[in-house]
Amino acid sequence: MVNIGLYLATVLIWGTTWIAIKLQLGDVMVQASIIYRFVLAGCVMFAVLLMARRLQKLDRQDHLFCLLQGCCLFSFNFYCFYTATGYISSGLASVIFSMATVMNVINNRIWFGKKPTVRTLAGSAVGLTGITLLFWPEITADGFDQGVLIGMGLALLGVWLFSSGNMVSVRHQQKGLKTPSTNAWSIFYGVLVLSAVSLFQGVEFTFNTEPQYLYSLFYLAIPGTVIAFTTYLMLVGRIGADKAAYSTVMFPAVALTVSTFYEGYQWTPMAAAGFCLVMVGNLLIFAKLPSWFNRSKTAELAS
Repeated sequence: MVNIGLYLATVLIWGTTWIAIKLQLGDVMVQASIIYRFVLAGCVMFAVLLMARRLQKLDRQDHLFCLLQGCCLFSFNFYCFYTATGYISSGLASVIFSMATVMNVINNRIWFGKKPTVRTLAGSAVGLTGITLLFWPEITADGFDQGVLIGMGLALLGVWLFSSGNMVSVRHQQKGLKTPSTNAWSIFYGVLVLSAVSLFQGVEFTFNTEPQYLYSLFYLAIPGTVIAFTTYLMLVGRIGADKAAYSTVMFPAVALTVSTFYEGYQWTPMAAAGFCLVMVGNLLIFAKLPSWFNRSKTAELAS
């Protein structure tokens, strides 16, 4: 039940952050908004951990890995994705981000020597097919000129960084470090790195006091970062990075479902088929097999 709760919390929160991200776009530069988000999230995390006396002490090596995780999860991956959306549509970006399932399988094999199960591979393949169908009109509308190829490359780099951050989190948890503490320090280092890059680029740190900007910033910082990153990385430690990454396939599906009520999104037969495939992939990865299947499989192996 704990794993189900962590999975649902991650999917529902990250599947709805697109609304808040959309409300962030405007007068404030994207890099500045990302930094504001993580500064607020980091301050809240450190304050809560210090008041609860739950902030773990880390050694020098742990801090170096937190720096690496901060660069991967709370800095360069966001920079790559936000830059990529200047070249490709959000639909194509969503499909590429769903490739985290594949990246985690590969990185799990490289970092920890873990082989993926057939069910995980099959479920990921079905889910990725479903996401492709969901966003097929946007994908084909992009074409494949040089700009699109640059955007796809940046998005893939962002996915690889996201996946690498997952592997660092697995390392933390295998060592007995708690996810909230490592996340807090990783956010701190990620903010420092992204701020340095933004200052080098000459980003203007203006601010917007309009209610919609402030509300969306709060949602992205607290539920979208403090809660969702914690639940997701805890899930990575509990069920494995390859299974946890399937939540990235669910995000766009949840986003489109919310868009149906929020923006009047019109479902096509292809989109409906894609959504069904995403759900089937979910079942392939997580559903328990019936007892008769396990008995028959055992008997087959014995013979």
